Amino acid sequence: MATSNDIKNGTVLRIDGQLWTILEFQHVKPGKGGAFVRTKMKNVLSGKVVDKTFNAGVKVETANVDRRDYQFLYMDGTDYVFMDNDTFDQITISPETVGDAKDFMLEGMQVMVATNDGQPLYIELPQAVTMEITYTEPGLQGDRSTGGTKPATLETGAEIQVPLFLEQGTKVKVDTRTRDYLGRVND
Repeated sequence: MATSNDIKNGTVLRIDGQLWTILEFQHVKPGKGGAFVRTKMKNVLSGKVVDKTFNAGVKVETANVDRRDYQFLYMDGTDYVFMDNDTFDQITISPETVGDAKDFMLEGMQVMVATNDGQPLYIELPQAVTMEITYTEPGLQGDRSTGGTKPATLETGAEIQVPLFLEQGTKVKVDTRTRDYLGRVND
């Protein structure tokens, strides 16, 4: 147990049986009345963001979240199999826990897996990944100008918007958080 005065960015709290990560916090001491802590919290599982205020000194339950490097090995039916880089133990994670990370995961990729009491909570990808375009409409002569985009399908099946001049088979760098095209990658 900790108090509301111990709250920092990144702290994980257990409130009503759910895990919440502190995104922002602010200790407030008004001229009149008691001090309090204003926070912005994100639900670890659902991703929902809420604002919550705690009175100063209130007891809060902190949760221990273990973040470790894993390697994505393969899919086993609908589940995903990962290997711990230190112990070489393998874990199987459900598609619900993997979520949208599946759009940018290739076999052999290094990812961060967050667990609480041995239960996987979420997958954290590198900020940018390199992937090959498997399908896009061919670019037309004169499509070299800036501004225009078209849909492109990546090797994982994810679809992103790319500039008009890119063609099938081109390797591109993609931001995993925003799904934005970052640039071409030359081998």
